[in-house]
Amino acid sequence: MFLDNRQVAMDSVLEALADSIDYFQDNLERLRPSLRDALKPHYEARTKSMRELQELARKHLDLLPRDADVERDDYLWLWSRLKSFVGNDSQVLIGELLEQERVLMQALSTLFTHPLPAAVEPVIEECWKGCRALIRELYTLQKQRQRR
Repeated sequence: MFLDNRQVAMDSVLEALADSIDYFQDNLERLRPSLRDALKPHYEARTKSMRELQELARKHLDLLPRDADVERDDYLWLWSRLKSFVGNDSQVLIGELLEQERVLMQALSTLFTHPLPAAVEPVIEECWKGCRALIRELYTLQKQRQRR
């Protein structure tokens, strides 16, 4: 069965959410405790939103969830580790997390161009707000790290 454009857009959002959560969890041990403590609430809220969105997508859009791209995750993790050898590990991680947010914002923007069921719209808007809040937090942390 082929997906329509709205289903494809929702699938891209769900994939971007899953990838960002996986990337954060895969790199927890690389984060300093202060960074981990600042970012963890954002990703906990994101995990909750993602699960809710998966249920709504299944119910209202007939979209079955799929697993994140493991090969892509492995590549991103390896690339990040290599960049850390020549740069500040915290700065590299913050940059990688910001890139994850850019991908998610792009997927959310595309999804917003499609008509959405009434039950889905508030969750997508909450994801958008959460993404914006996390971007602000990451830029704040990045500036703090650059001063040191």
